[in-house]
Amino acid sequence: MQGSANLNVMIKAARKAGRSLVKDFREVENLQVSMKGAGDFVSKADIAAEAILKEELLGARPNYGWLAEEGGGIEGTDPTRRWIVDPLDGTTNFLHGLPHWAISIALEHKGQIVAGVVYDAAKDEMFYAEKGQGAWLNDNKRLRVSGRKKMIESVFATGIPFAAKRTLPATLQDLARLMPECAGVRRFGSAALDLAYVAAGRYDGYWERELNIWDVAAGILLVTEAGGLADGLRDGQDPLGGNLIVANGEVFTQFAKVIRDA
Repeated sequence: MQGSANLNVMIKAARKAGRSLVKDFREVENLQVSMKGAGDFVSKADIAAEAILKEELLGARPNYGWLAEEGGGIEGTDPTRRWIVDPLDGTTNFLHGLPHWAISIALEHKGQIVAGVVYDAAKDEMFYAEKGQGAWLNDNKRLRVSGRKKMIESVFATGIPFAAKRTLPATLQDLARLMPECAGVRRFGSAALDLAYVAAGRYDGYWERELNIWDVAAGILLVTEAGGLADGLRDGQDPLGGNLIVANGEVFTQFAKVIRDA
């Protein structure tokens, strides 16, 4: 797809930050014997990647606003546009040498996400979308959500809360209701990639609670531009608020009913 100037800026920025993270990822694999050392190293890698993204994105569009996981928010002189960035989604995977993490960049215009990039640098998979232009993988592969119609044939993804988070009981209840109805549930550890995988038809649906906007903004656009549906976990919720459920159109109603009834 021939993207807009803004999308090209986003892809260029993601690739540059991705090269930095891949270099650091090779190093972190050698630090597994020291949790403290590895943790400190990954924190620096995360911050360094955000600095690259900030330099590239705000360097190209200095009047835009900025919201990112590490660096907080900046008001732009153009109040209608804002970059929403997660420089490293899947930090725990990165820390443990697991090659499943991503850079997520979204562009918001007047409260709507109009462009999104999720870059899996470890596998060199660039997922991207613009509002009304479809979703794509790398140079020319058009993304479509899966066409599965039966829950029992479908695979779903979620995030299982860690460290005794208060949402754990609800998620366990979800799993108890959903798993007998489907072909399986996966927990890979990156919300941005979970959403990209729904867009690519690798998963049939995904749900999670209490995420941040930078975790999901780009991925939700990927899903909807690939023909999928996205909604809040409860009626009336905005999925950008971080409580969301997405799926292909064939199983969305059945999937949502199982999760919402829980």
